[in-house]
Amino acid sequence: MVSHHDIIEHDVDVLVTENGVADLRGLDDIERARRIIATCAHASYRDALTGYLDRAIAESGGHHPVSLAEALSWHQRLRETGSMRP
Repeated sequence: MVSHHDIIEHDVDVLVTENGVADLRGLDDIERARRIIATCAHASYRDALTGYLDRAIAESGGHHPVSLAEALSWHQRLRETGSMRP
């Protein structure tokens, strides 16, 4: 969950970061999120991101699970502490 993006997730097939490569072709939104977290997210964020995803699935379910309050709290934490890490 980001505050702004210009490219919808279905326009992205492969992500390449300094942490890894995620081939997202043929995956649904939840599978895509798990693949990105596992292969592209910095190791220090993986547990927190996986926890967020699991809680969002439990809270809202559906094809594109979101916990808006929790997602925005990461941005608030960054503003207050200089880090998004819980």
